[in-house]
Amino acid sequence: MTRSTKTIRHGGRRRQRKHTAEGFSLIEVLISMAVLTVGMVSLLGVFGLAMASTQTAQQDMIAKQLANEAYESIITARNTTQVTFDDIQNAGSTYCPITGNATCGIFSTGLQPMYQAIGASATGTCAAYEGILGTTCDVGQPEQTLQDPGADGVFQTADDTFIPLTGYQRSITIGFLYDSQGNLISSLRSITITMQYTTAQAKTQKTYIMNSLISQYQ
Repeated sequence: MTRSTKTIRHGGRRRQRKHTAEGFSLIEVLISMAVLTVGMVSLLGVFGLAMASTQTAQQDMIAKQLANEAYESIITARNTTQVTFDDIQNAGSTYCPITGNATCGIFSTGLQPMYQAIGASATGTCAAYEGILGTTCDVGQPEQTLQDPGADGVFQTADDTFIPLTGYQRSITIGFLYDSQGNLISSLRSITITMQYTTAQAKTQKTYIMNSLISQYQ
């Protein structure tokens, strides 16, 4: 805003009037608009980042849920004696003290698609692995889906939707543990469940890792 001063002569005297406001100059208006534009663009960027973070958080939650689901299926199989402790290893293990077999272990190695667990219709060896996620018998099964309750918020109704989990992969790694003297702890093993998935916003792979232990005894 600019101000001006006027001098008026009256009767041979000079009388100076007070400053009067004359509004903003064009330069001041343009600068103000530029500052406001920069602020608005920055604000829109923050809103976009917040929306992307919300969607990514949902995918992170799904990955954690899938990892916990696999771990719980292993614990349940152990608790119900559905499989022996020899079986709770990756396929091809040669450490089989309980069964005495040359090889044992039922879990696939490496990242695998989200196959459904083998069902009750399985026959032969695979029949014993019903409901356990990540086994070699799961390979070739339909992929898992995530059930959403729909607009009414109630499961098992007509508006339920099923979200495919094609963007997720899971690996289950079971390892041995040793004491401070280097002796194998035969009744305790480590379980590492790795989830790998791609976010739709960043187009980059993310990884969630869950580490836990499992004992031969309940």
